[in-house]
Amino acid sequence: MYLTIVIIFAIGYLAIALEHQIKINKTASALLTGVVCWVLLVFGRDTMFSNLAETESLHFISEVLLEHVGEISEILFFLLGAMTIVELIDAHEGFSIITDRITITNKLKLIWVLCFLTFFLSAALDNLTTAIVMSALLKKMIKDKNDLWLFAGMIIIAANAGGAWSPIGDVTTIMLWIGGQVTASNIIIQVLLPSLVCLTVPLLVLSFSLKGHIQPQVVEISNQKADAKHHVSKFDQTLVFCVGIGALLFVPIFKSVTHLPPFMGILFGLGVMWILTEILHRKKDDEQKHSLSIISILQRIDTPSILFFLGILLAVAALQSGGHLLQLATALDSSFDSIYVVNTLIGGLSAVIDNVPMVAGAMGMYSLETYPVDHAFWELLAYCAGTGGSILIIGSAAGVAIMGIFKIDFIWYLKKISLLAILGYLAGIGVYILLN
Repeated sequence: MYLTIVIIFAIGYLAIALEHQIKINKTASALLTGVVCWVLLVFGRDTMFSNLAETESLHFISEVLLEHVGEISEILFFLLGAMTIVELIDAHEGFSIITDRITITNKLKLIWVLCFLTFFLSAALDNLTTAIVMSALLKKMIKDKNDLWLFAGMIIIAANAGGAWSPIGDVTTIMLWIGGQVTASNIIIQVLLPSLVCLTVPLLVLSFSLKGHIQPQVVEISNQKADAKHHVSKFDQTLVFCVGIGALLFVPIFKSVTHLPPFMGILFGLGVMWILTEILHRKKDDEQKHSLSIISILQRIDTPSILFFLGILLAVAALQSGGHLLQLATALDSSFDSIYVVNTLIGGLSAVIDNVPMVAGAMGMYSLETYPVDHAFWELLAYCAGTGGSILIIGSAAGVAIMGIFKIDFIWYLKKISLLAILGYLAGIGVYILLN
């Protein structure tokens, strides 16, 4: 049964990767894989949890499942809240405040500007929120699908690289920061340059082949539709944009002050935005009010993407609960004596398996007595786990979100972006080793 779970996970993963070839939506494959892995965990409890009685093992599995569902729900509620705020800003044409100021049409110049904007924004917000915000911008700016996918792929690399060097930029760096393995100032000083190289190398490689100008996105509205479409005032547009971005930026402050999970901060921001828009549009007619309300916005949220995220995280949680990931981490440790090799492999595996359980496993394996605070092991772990997920599109929360938003094909990303991500990832590791 132990091996069966691995086989089912591999089959499910393959079905997700070949979504367009087998004509089965990746969300269905992910949900089925997640549930089946847990069912097999229950059926194989006699061998996998032989030290517990039958009733105890069932109770243990139920408790662990609820614990994982709680952790997954934090991510899903955060994603739902962030997506809603971004869609609300978009409905009020808030992103035109930025897009109207970016007049670059040259592909090469534009991709450098957007990637570095993403890189630094990810450090202030987090890579997932930034990926969602930048996706909304890309939709407004680029028409051609191939250009859109290419820019979105590079945004994934930029968002993950930007999140790796900030204590609040990625879930794994947050874990290491809260766990006491790294300090905020040190992780910024030690990982900033490798993360910058991780982004710059793919951009340099892309610079040799990326030529021409983008096709700007043009939204054509008929006269009848234009009459029906209610104009958003400049005041409303600016206010919703500023409060929305402020709500996203407030999340790490909320977390630092209250010590509550980030999803509580994003729900607080969503509540503020909801009340604000209700007050702004309270005197407008029902049709106009409805089109700009959060109730209408919630109908536009990409629910299948959220369910896909749920399924893939449930499957990974089953591997963690069954001890598969711990055995993998132990095997890495026993096979390789170098912290650089171990962390490089952990980062590579993060592209296949979620980086959160990989980092959690590493934190469980090594105490602060083995590797003290701000040791090179923890610093490199933060970099590798944060940026390694860019190698595959489903290897990071940012990648999963963008995959859902733009319906990017897994195989396309593998062919066009993965090699660029690997080059940047390895270059960043090389720079860290040289610095240390």
